Amino acid sequence: MKFTFAHNNLNVTDLTASLTFYQKALGLTECNRFSAPDGSFILAFLSDGQTAHKLELTWIADRKTPYNLGDNEFHLAFEVDDYEAAHAK
Repeated sequence: MKFTFAHNNLNVTDLTASLTFYQKALGLTECNRFSAPDGSFILAFLSDGQTAHKLELTWIADRKTPYNLGDNEFHLAFEVDDYEAAHAK
């Protein structure tokens, strides 16, 4: 059996601001969206347009307070062909 990596998930409290950030800062584009029929959550999937990896942003309607990440450590790794330009951006 072979498992392949599908996506990373981040829960967000402001979906619009998060989408804007990932689009402007990293050039990701929204490639798919699922909205719960009852409006309780939205899943927005972002792509770099080059790989199969996706970033899933989850917005939950009932969430009113910021997420407390505690001691969890996580990261998203990106490769770039011009580090200096990326850092300046």
